[in-house]
Amino acid sequence: MPRGRPHKTTTTIQGSKHSATGATKASGSANRPLLKWVGSKQRFAREIVSRFPQRYGTYFEPFLGSGAVLGTLTPQTGFGTDAFEPLIEIWCTLSESPDTLKRWYADRRQLLMSGDKLEIYERIKASYNAHPNGADLLFICRTCYGGVIRFRKDGYISTPCGIHSPIPSEEFSRRVDDWHLRVAGTEFLTMDFQEAMEMAKSGDVVYCDPPYTHAQSILYGAQEFDLRRLFDAIARCKSRGVYVALSIDGSKRSGDLVYDLPTPSGLFTREISVNVGRSTLKRFQMEGQSLEGEVVADRLLLTY
Repeated sequence: MPRGRPHKTTTTIQGSKHSATGATKASGSANRPLLKWVGSKQRFAREIVSRFPQRYGTYFEPFLGSGAVLGTLTPQTGFGTDAFEPLIEIWCTLSESPDTLKRWYADRRQLLMSGDKLEIYERIKASYNAHPNGADLLFICRTCYGGVIRFRKDGYISTPCGIHSPIPSEEFSRRVDDWHLRVAGTEFLTMDFQEAMEMAKSGDVVYCDPPYTHAQSILYGAQEFDLRRLFDAIARCKSRGVYVALSIDGSKRSGDLVYDLPTPSGLFTREISVNVGRSTLKRFQMEGQSLEGEVVADRLLLTY
């Protein structure tokens, strides 16, 4: 089964000023996600982008995930980064060799539909767990139960196969063509969020959508994340004149608990509540039980 290779990309930042509406023309709708990824801001990306400065230099997204905000913004110059190398391998392949991405998906879908679905899914999952790679991850994220990939602390994927049929290869190929245009101005790098944010200069925009401290621990247990490190990185960006927008847990009801995370005084200038509806992860955890009261409201915090 073909796999992709890790990508090492070097680049020089050139921050020309441009509009927050983006200049790259994509043929399709940004509402058709390329990846299924828990915590995706796909449905609310336009609202988030509308809060960015009207003019900015280079766009940075250091917790890339599904790239929903990046794909909506379509920046002229951008950097999409994440510490998760197989994920960045997918995005690099989209940018550099979209036909390869189509083939990764089509080959695995054809295999899945030609035999015992559960057995073949487990083979693909075992292939990933033996040698983590973007090709297998791409198909697993579109095929696993609830679209919610669960990682053990050692990085092992444990999510079972979903009951749905993955989208047809032709539809996925159309999405690849659309997203290839959307990311035309973006470089993709595997790196820690602090390193990525240190690259930003005065007038640039950084959008942070980090793992949710409570709800997503089951998903990000294989990756270290410290919210205090993020706040420190944001403070350094702000001191350099970088615009930072942060999506973070606002009020989250989970069972009998309501989480409310404090933020450093004076770090943010504005706070906007974004109702993101029912929790995808909670739907997975509760296995069909009522989700009444399980509403998540993000805070969009702005340093400007």
